[in-house]
Amino acid sequence: MFRKHRSIDVSDKTGKYVGSSVKNDEGGLWETIKVIVQALLIAVVVRTVLFQPFNIPSGSLIPTLLIGDYLFVSKYSYGYSKHSIPFSPGVFSGRIFGSEPKRGEISVFKLPKDNSTDYIKRVIGLPGDRIQVISGVLHINGQPIQRERAEDYKTTDLYGRTVSVPRYKETLPGGVSYFVIERDGDRGYWDNTNVYTVQPGHFFMMGDNRDNSTDSRDEASVGQVPFENLVGRAEIIFFSIDETASLWRPWEWPQKIRWNRLFERIR
Repeated sequence: MFRKHRSIDVSDKTGKYVGSSVKNDEGGLWETIKVIVQALLIAVVVRTVLFQPFNIPSGSLIPTLLIGDYLFVSKYSYGYSKHSIPFSPGVFSGRIFGSEPKRGEISVFKLPKDNSTDYIKRVIGLPGDRIQVISGVLHINGQPIQRERAEDYKTTDLYGRTVSVPRYKETLPGGVSYFVIERDGDRGYWDNTNVYTVQPGHFFMMGDNRDNSTDSRDEASVGQVPFENLVGRAEIIFFSIDETASLWRPWEWPQKIRWNRLFERIR
């Protein structure tokens, strides 16, 4: 139990009143605790209902998202499910205030295989769509999407050498455009697939780094994503640092930060 101190009024040598000499220790500590608790509650509410931060650990969405990007994902965009609420006891199924994603959006979801691993991909197929890749060209409902050759993308290989990778601008039905790269040209493992029919209540997800993305094309590892598994929509990059940055060389950080990517909207 904290001991209460009696407040004593004092005056300076001129006789002018200057206030209390001793503060109430218990009151000050309680105010500090209240501020901490309120801050934690606000953080939990924001993370649960509004925005959740994520970082990008792999290159499956290059050139749109890079390794070392940190981004905010809006939780309210698709409503809420047991997979989008942190530490959810899983007492309900489906979604509340649900709104389906639009084709072309970049979404975070829980991997259907284990319902715990966070993945981030682009929404390509909606329920009922037929998806197929032929010679590297994406087809939706039997029609090839618009694809234009763009300037090559500069990246590094396993030995740190700079290499040029073919880059294309794709435009989906509905008008959403973005860039993809194909490290293996049109000879990648997933550049020729069977037809995938998207099931009701599911979505077909793909990475923009087409030859280096484990996504819905791989039915054994990812497959089609249930609506319930969606966590949120990627909105903005709030920080980005080169993957070669070292925690033990902080003097290099200013040069490693990708300043041009800070607060960039994700499309």
